[in-house]
Amino acid sequence: MVAAFGRLRRPLRCGAALLLLLALPVAALAQSTLRNTFPGRRIGGGTRGECSARLLAHLVPSNSVFAPGASAAIALLEGPTAQPRPLELTFRPLTNAGTAASAQASTSTRNLPAAPAGVVLLTLPPVKTPLIWESGYRCDGGGDGGSGGGGGGGSVAADPLDFVQTAAPPAVSLLVPDAVPGDAPIQAALKALRAQCGRTVTTASLARTFGLEDVVTLDWPQQLPVRCP
Repeated sequence: MVAAFGRLRRPLRCGAALLLLLALPVAALAQSTLRNTFPGRRIGGGTRGECSARLLAHLVPSNSVFAPGASAAIALLEGPTAQPRPLELTFRPLTNAGTAASAQASTSTRNLPAAPAGVVLLTLPPVKTPLIWESGYRCDGGGDGGSGGGGGGGSVAADPLDFVQTAAPPAVSLLVPDAVPGDAPIQAALKALRAQCGRTVTTASLARTFGLEDVVTLDWPQQLPVRCP
């Protein structure tokens, strides 16, 4: 009986070890799936109207998923306009699928003043869990975020993937904690931009670096200020 029990325990131990090994890559697999399926768009705006047509682009990879890394730096590009409007950025956990009230509590918002065309660099707290980053112009002039707002000005949806629909489509990206090789060039480019805070960069070179040549047109200024609020 003892010998039989010993023979039974060995398969159980082996099975437990196998389950542990299978569980290890689950987080990596989940992030890989997010990178391939997240319904983001790094470029916002593009609709009719002076405010809603103004380009707004997150400086992230083309799939709109990015790991900021240790520096926790992110950046966005604001296009030219005759009437600059305030900018609203919202950040909320991807895993928050609870009530609207809990989503509101977990959402952080940052408002930036109206500004002409340029690059804006920000530093976040360390990204420990997937975080939805949404940016849009306040086409209502920065009021209470009613139906005329651009981007994150409306109410927060209960479903993290149920983005706020506005007159000016916001730029939407996913920030993740674990980097892949494709994040390294963006991280390096953001580090180089950080060194230019308060100065200007060449518009054409910036467009090439971040793969935005198709949206940066001839009506853009040749130099863009780098703002680091």
